[in-house]
Amino acid sequence: MPLKLVQRKGSDFYYIRGTVRGQSLFESTGTRDREVAEAIRIKTESRLLNESVHGKKALITFEEAAESYIASGGSERFLIKVSPSTGKVSGIVAHFRGKLLKDLTQSDLDAAARILFPAASAETRNRQCYTPFIAVWNHAAGNQWAEVRQWKRPRKAKGTNIVKLKVRAGTKPTSYDRAAQFVAAMSPAPAQLMTALFYTGMRPIEMFLLEASDVNMPGRWITLDASKTGEPRGIPIHEFLVPLFEALVARGGVLFRSHKGRPLPADGGVWRPDFQRHHRRPQSP
Repeated sequence: MPLKLVQRKGSDFYYIRGTVRGQSLFESTGTRDREVAEAIRIKTESRLLNESVHGKKALITFEEAAESYIASGGSERFLIKVSPSTGKVSGIVAHFRGKLLKDLTQSDLDAAARILFPAASAETRNRQCYTPFIAVWNHAAGNQWAEVRQWKRPRKAKGTNIVKLKVRAGTKPTSYDRAAQFVAAMSPAPAQLMTALFYTGMRPIEMFLLEASDVNMPGRWITLDASKTGEPRGIPIHEFLVPLFEALVARGGVLFRSHKGRPLPADGGVWRPDFQRHHRRPQSP
């Protein structure tokens, strides 16, 4: 029988019930509005009909596959990025919005890497575009929404005559004097954060999310349950940081916060202007 709207006893929500080409369905529309529920019923019936005729592989978009991948525990990093100021969504999912998996080709992936990371090296494109895209694709293939496919990744330049024109930040150590000069020019809250980063070697994202429960002051030890590799790791606490961490741990909760006492966004954007002002400031001779 075709799909129809019903209401269960004791519930105001409309439910969709019925069978489309042998596939039974009984699910909530999540709405009490009859008109909205009817629109959902029509869309659902059309989707089930198309799936029964053409197969689900013909209808799954990259966006739907990515949402399923993230819901199953996959990382959304590089896939979805939301601007805290404008709410604008960017990233790989936004680039492929509305694109069916069956229509995506190697040239589409290569073009996405060039558009999203125009000035990046082959290694960066591989890490920030190809790897998350392929992770979503393999998830879709595991659900039989897409064919198993071998995607080509960008090749790293080889040979002794290859010269790197840019030096990546972090490849050379910073002297304590230079670090002290940098921190001294900052306002108090960012200065605390940068001091902790200098003396622990932690990644900024790890420091932004660090909580008092992660810090063992008597043992002078920080425990991170999840790192970049997905495995837990520990960091010793330098004696120079003991007074700072004792005060922050005593306060409880997230250790490093904005000047308004709020937890920092994952990208630490609220402190970026402070960093940039000092970065542009000419160094004294």
